[in-house]
Amino acid sequence: MPSKESWSGRKTNRATVHKPKQEGRQQDLLIAALGMKLGSQKSSVTIWQPLKLFAYSQLTSLVRRATLKENEQIPKYEKVHNFKVHTFRGPHWCEYCANFMWGLIAQGVKCADCGLNVHKQCSKMVPNDCKPDLKHVKKVYSCDLTTLVKAHITKRPMVVDMCIREIESRGLNSEGLYRVSGFSDLIEDVKMAFDRDGEKADISVNMYEDINIITGALKLYFRDLPIPLITYDAYPKFIESAKIMDPDEQLETLHEALRLLPPAHCETLRYLMAHLKRVTLHEKENLMSAENLGIVFGPTLMRSPELDPMAALNDIRYQRLVVELLIKNEDILF
Repeated sequence: MPSKESWSGRKTNRATVHKPKQEGRQQDLLIAALGMKLGSQKSSVTIWQPLKLFAYSQLTSLVRRATLKENEQIPKYEKVHNFKVHTFRGPHWCEYCANFMWGLIAQGVKCADCGLNVHKQCSKMVPNDCKPDLKHVKKVYSCDLTTLVKAHITKRPMVVDMCIREIESRGLNSEGLYRVSGFSDLIEDVKMAFDRDGEKADISVNMYEDINIITGALKLYFRDLPIPLITYDAYPKFIESAKIMDPDEQLETLHEALRLLPPAHCETLRYLMAHLKRVTLHEKENLMSAENLGIVFGPTLMRSPELDPMAALNDIRYQRLVVELLIKNEDILF
């Protein structure tokens, strides 16, 4: 009867013999799939090496796509409470320290987004865990961006998603897209529809045949934000990046600026820039280059924190350049 060692040796030998056959069969299949024929063993090695690299790159791409799909899950955006002095009717207790709120008027503060009631002194210690409620957040336009996405439990404002879907389905070839203005009354109608119906708003071609009304509504949404998409805090860093002459250093500074944005703002900006990049792919038809889109969206997405009108005026050319750079380098920066 053969010993354990002999069985083990045979098993190893069989695996060793079988492995090259398996690899050879896989090579033949891949080469056949690519429509290539091999001659000598030397040519086999010569051709197989780049094929391995090609297969590796494809696998890497698949892994990246899978990771991106995982990232499509709604992230947890941190949000501060929007406290305002409030007069409570009847007895009230602080929801942070659980002590009674004394006084007849202005006993404490209440979050306008989630309804949390606390003492004024306690409001400074409450963590940034505001969970906005739709019964408090009743409008879409002019609403803080992070508040809106948390209230509707979405990654981005539904206005941005819905308008971009509509534009890409029927307007990418429209000449002067985003540059040509739609009728202001109809743009106001779209705004009211979003404020009234939220994601149920009808912005289809049956309601608004002119695509410029939808582009106008999207631009108006960004203009109406109380805190711009590119926030006041991040604004100086973005302007600084536009002034840098060295391309590599410029991209590094721009990347640093993006990291200063709140997550909801950065995600919305990423989605918008990917869309505008697709708009530029139809430049022959719509005549909208990255430079033209920068002229349109610069002042729409960025507002100078400076009160000096001359300083704000001087920044306009840099605002245009920032948006142009974001569009052209969208695949690198985001």
